[in-house]
Amino acid sequence: MRFAKAHAYGNDFLYVQKAAVQGVALDALAREICHRHTGIGANGLIVYERTPGGASMRLFNADGSRAEVSGNGVRGLGALSKRLMRTGQSSTRQTFRAAMGRPAELRQVPIVAAGESLQVALMNMGNPQCVVLGTLPPDARFHRLGAALEHHQMFREGTNVEFAEVVTPGSVRILIWERGVGPTSSSGTGSCAALVAAAAFGGAARDAEVISPGGAQRVEWRDDNVYL
Repeated sequence: MRFAKAHAYGNDFLYVQKAAVQGVALDALAREICHRHTGIGANGLIVYERTPGGASMRLFNADGSRAEVSGNGVRGLGALSKRLMRTGQSSTRQTFRAAMGRPAELRQVPIVAAGESLQVALMNMGNPQCVVLGTLPPDARFHRLGAALEHHQMFREGTNVEFAEVVTPGSVRILIWERGVGPTSSSGTGSCAALVAAAAFGGAARDAEVISPGGAQRVEWRDDNVYL
């Protein structure tokens, strides 16, 4: 089986063409090849096929669960398919700009998780997102709240979780708890959700640098789209 691997700031994916895995249990394949010690290692598996307009894909998290979309995963597939707008290139790095869609069902709600009362921003960025605004939590609290929010009864299918701190209007720092993965260094849709929440409810600009443990990504929230 041939595969490709790509990452954006450490958020890594394995890409396999659909024709190569016909008849294979894809959830089991994802668990096997995404394992960091006994497999190739990745946050997710993307099974794709080329189409006249670019490509279609199915995404599986490292635990074998299905996911709707990944911003960084889509950008990797776009680069693989040569269907993205490249905005920069060096000997070791390529920079792309992708339209990620508009946030849906954006709102703030109170929630109790892991014994704490929180105010969170919820939205759909092609996948469910829950953003906690404020000072970034220490490691133990991050793990406790991240796991509790991912599996909270409010979210029937689970949710991705971001903790976002507005440093300046043009700079937002985040920590990411990815559904089906746990702590991760970067997330495209998570960065978009964090910027939208920070701009809507935290005083950030609608065009800002979103800094995750893996690196910084520029996110623009315009009337027509969110751009990553």
